[in-house]
Amino acid sequence: MLWRHGDVLIATVEHIPSGAEQQKTSVLVLGEVTGHSHRVEDAQKARVWKYGTQLFLEVTSETRIVHEEHKPIVLAPGSYRIWQQREYTPERIVRVRD
Repeated sequence: MLWRHGDVLIATVEHIPSGAEQQKTSVLVLGEVTGHSHRVEDAQKARVWKYGTQLFLEVTSETRIVHEEHKPIVLAPGSYRIWQQREYTPERIVRVRD
């Protein structure tokens, strides 16, 4: 399964890689321009993990991903990978600024 939440993509994965480090936040992506964030609505229902440059989400109880400018997405318990959309220009690839 794959979801799009603005400039964020969320996909189910079988598991979170061993060696991933748990983060101390429920924010998936912070908007550099607006300060808005794509985040887990109830931080007690999910954990964010980082493995190198990759971001993962472990949902332990049904929760929603929220953002001030997008409708919420409901996620069931499971493991997910998170990507932030990028833009290509001939000079470089850049992250989309929200």
